[in-house]
Amino acid sequence: MDLEDVNCRARFLIRDRDGKFPTLFDAVFADAGIEVVLSGVRMPRMNAVMERRVQPCRRELLDRTLTWDQRHLLHALQELERFPNAHRPHQGIANARPSNPLPPPIIDPDRIACLEVRRRDRLGGLLHEYEHAA
Repeated sequence: MDLEDVNCRARFLIRDRDGKFPTLFDAVFADAGIEVVLSGVRMPRMNAVMERRVQPCRRELLDRTLTWDQRHLLHALQELERFPNAHRPHQGIANARPSNPLPPPIIDPDRIACLEVRRRDRLGGLLHEYEHAA
């Protein structure tokens, strides 16, 4: 996919100072009108926000899925983006999901004894959602 095919225009590329990026790498982006900005020296947390987004995307989706075309890839990326915010509990916020409030606690002993949990597969079984059956 060429950068000219995308409807939005990138102005900057932020990258670290790793030796695996030759000067030719920067020249390609400069020819496309994109300014390459280097991260700070000895500042490992400078890329932390983006790394936290890119690594799970690669580990949980791209390493395990064969994408057919751009439409399929965009669908898979949207599902992966929706999953942590709408379903996966977060321990840092009392096992709540950022998009949904905590469900009311089950205090009735009869309901606790016979809980039924249903599993729903997302992305062809790559992601799993678990919920109490009504």
